[in-house]
Amino acid sequence: MSTILFDQIVYGPVHSRRLGVSLGINLSPADGKRCTFNCIYCECGLNEERKAHASPPTREEVSKALSGKLAQLSANKIIPERITFSGNGEPTMHPDFAQIIEDTLKLRDRFCPSAKVAVLTNSTMLHKADVVQALRKTDENLMKLDAATDKLIRLIDQPTMHDFTAAKLIEQLGRFDGKLIIQSIFLRGEHQGIQIDNTCDTDVDLWLLALQKIQPQKVMIYPINRETPVKTLQKIPPETLQKIAAKVIAAGMQVTVSG
Repeated sequence: MSTILFDQIVYGPVHSRRLGVSLGINLSPADGKRCTFNCIYCECGLNEERKAHASPPTREEVSKALSGKLAQLSANKIIPERITFSGNGEPTMHPDFAQIIEDTLKLRDRFCPSAKVAVLTNSTMLHKADVVQALRKTDENLMKLDAATDKLIRLIDQPTMHDFTAAKLIEQLGRFDGKLIIQSIFLRGEHQGIQIDNTCDTDVDLWLLALQKIQPQKVMIYPINRETPVKTLQKIPPETLQKIAAKVIAAGMQVTVSG
């Protein structure tokens, strides 16, 4: 069972393998997860193992915590490369997400104008106009697409919404006119007696077709790198990821591979 939970609204800065020196913001409750996915690889654990009982932080609490942290960092001449929304679940679920983004952009401009504001999102709240508008205002939207079929997404990401479909997700991602970064994890293993592998040629090719429809500015691919709640998952070797990356490049898109 994974035990990583963020008990603060603002945490770090931490060194991220994909985002450099990043100051994190957690819009989920401090005592558990709040997410529309239940990913079998999530470092915070499965939803049913990490149920939140507290409320998420208010807009005012987020603004106060971020302002205080940025003032402290500025006094110590520490400038984060990014201010990143992540934490114990899906940040775009917060009812005041759009307003919190506005507050964050203003605080960024005041304390560290060179820092980028980034959001790590599982892409499931893109049916909400205010969420989409807020994401468009940020510097980097890192949106999850771990597979391109309902079957694989339901095995790997385990969406909690009954009406979720891969086709709807891909269509919504395509509405960003390329102003997004796709992040995809590749893994193999077994869960509840079912074999899972999103690295096979057929599934990679379907994923590539989805990318061609979305036309992101960049694709980030990576393997498991931390403890996972499902213990039967396997880390994909670098050479396999490089082969997948070569297909992305051949399709005319930028790609980075993290180890």
